[in-house]
Order: sequence, then structure tokens, then C-alpha cells
Amino acid sequence: MDFLSTTLSDFLQHAKNVVYIPFSPGSRIYVLYLASSVAIAFLVYLKVRTAHPQAHKSFLRFLFPAKVWSNPSAWLDVRYFFFTQFFGQFLLLGLTSIASLAAFRLVTGFAAYEDIPIATALTGWKGSVLAVGFMFISFIVSDFVSFYMHYLQHKVSFLWQFHKVHHSAEVMHPLSNFREHPMDNLVYMSMIGLSYGVVTGLSVNLIGYVPGMPTLLGLPILMFLFNIMGYNLRHSHVWLRWPGVWSKVFPSPAHHHVHHSCHPDHLDKNFAFLFPVWDVLFRTYVMPEDNRDVKFGVTEKDKGHELNSCVKLYALPIRDAWRVLFRKRNLDLAEGAARDLAPSGPKANAVTGRGGS
Repeated sequence: MDFLSTTLSDFLQHAKNVVYIPFSPGSRIYVLYLASSVAIAFLVYLKVRTAHPQAHKSFLRFLFPAKVWSNPSAWLDVRYFFFTQFFGQFLLLGLTSIASLAAFRLVTGFAAYEDIPIATALTGWKGSVLAVGFMFISFIVSDFVSFYMHYLQHKVSFLWQFHKVHHSAEVMHPLSNFREHPMDNLVYMSMIGLSYGVVTGLSVNLIGYVPGMPTLLGLPILMFLFNIMGYNLRHSHVWLRWPGVWSKVFPSPAHHHVHHSCHPDHLDKNFAFLFPVWDVLFRTYVMPEDNRDVKFGVTEKDKGHELNSCVKLYALPIRDAWRVLFRKRNLDLAEGAARDLAPSGPKANAVTGRGGS
């Protein structure tokens, strides 16, 4: 009974936190981030209206176009947001902390963060430099891990069955960001937690403590700046790309729009989260001049039309992932049987087409 009452109490607290999401700086849809995205969208609207005076009669219609909100996919994202925030996210709470602590223990040998021996934290300009350096190193490491995990989520068929949930949205708005399968979050959060645990562990080994990152509204400055610079336009219809080489340095909404596009030229491109330079380095960067070829969704072979309810967004990827594993198992068994039946000796080379040594 104690376990049930504790679980219920934790869930009610979690539900309260969900209701207050727009007022939490740690949330992607914090009111300040939404407001900054609206302000940036207004600047885009002014530019579009200047070029095409008859295209949009009002900013409100530009911000909430009928082509988006008449699509069932948009309203599925609204329902799924509450469905997954109340239940799916509750089941995933603490996974990042567990993975981070495990990596921290492995690197330092301490059982918990509280076991770090007392060290004199540097103050003044030296302490500030260390804090800023620690922030950049943490974000660079975690962003590369995010980039590589994102790459694997597209390239490994088993992982893609879960990640395609996020890509199945045919239109996008800020709540589309939350169209993610719990298994997708499980993989992603665990790896981010591990990377942070390694960075903090190395920090303790090298300087004796973990520097505090400089923050704004309780959020690391880099993350705050990323969120306030139009983050919510990444999942929207508003096309905005930075000019010239800047789009390869700073993440723009257009960079992520291309990633969500099912156009053949855009498939498996633009995996980076914070630093597009990863895409440049690994040759997965694409940035067209405009969005005429950008079409959100998945290709026909992924049957995105099947993912049309909250339950199906959860259940069908599990079915498809199981089929991937089962198909691989059958292929392995077939290959093993073929090897067992193949004749041995010199004649085998002729039968199998393989040359002799």
C-alpha cells in the first residue's frame, strides 16, 4: 500500500508539472520561448508579405494557416502531447539520472555525486572560465552523442521503427516536437545521461569538482539562447534559414524542416541538434534556398497513414520492430541452413562462387 500511495502521489505531482509546462523555463514550450518564436515569425511574415502582398491577409492567418489546422495530423499531435506527457513521460522519469550516475561511478569510482571529496572551487575569473569551459565541453559532447544517436535512429531499422513516429507528422506545430515514442526517448535519454556522467566524472578526476554552468532562469545559458532563438519554429510551417555560411554554424528552423522532409534529396539529412557543423563534417548537411520541395512525413514504405491515433503511435512501432527482429532471425537461420547444406572441400568453391585461398 505504501508503494501504491507513493506512486500515486508522484503521479499527481507529475500531472501538476505537466499542467504548468508553459510556465517552466526548462520546457520547450515555455511562454517566453513561444513569444520569441511568434516575434521572429512576425518578421518572416513582414518579409513574405512584402514579396507577395496577396499571399497572407493577416498575421494571424499566417501563424495559424488552415492547411495546417485542417489536417488531422495537427490535432493528433495535440491529443498525443497530453497522452504521452501524463503517462509515457512519467514512466521514463529518472532514466537520464540513472544512466548519468552509472557513468559517473565508472569514471570516478564514487557511489554517488554526494561522495565527491570536498574540493575548493575556483572563484574569480579562473572559476568563471572553468564554468564556461565546462558548459561548452558538456554541450559539445552531448550534442555529438545526440547527433550520432539520431543518425543511428535513422540507419538502424529496429531503431527507426520507433523514431518514425516523430517523422510521421504530415504538418507541424510546436506540440509536434512531443510526437515521440517512449522507446525512442529511452535510447536517447540514456545515452545523453551516460555522456554527461562521463564529462562530470572526468571533471572530478581532473579538477576535483563539477563546475556550475552559468545560467539564465535556471537553465544553462547555451540552452536558454537556443530555445529563445525561435526553437518552436523548428516544428512549424514557418520557413526560416540563416543566410550564407551562418546556417552551417547556428541551427535554424529550416535546418530541421529539411530533416523532416520526405523528399528524396532530404532523406537522412540534417541530424544535428545544436551544432550543424556535425552535418557538415559528416556530409549529411543539406540546405535548399527555399522550401518548395519540403514535404513533412515519411515515405510510403513506412505507412505513416497507419499511425493515426495515440494508441497506434505507441503500439504499431513495437509490432514493426518485432517484425524487423523476426525477419533478421529468419534470414540468419536460412543462411545457417544454406551453409550446413553446402558441399565441403574444393568443389564448394565452384558451387558457392568463392575462390580458393
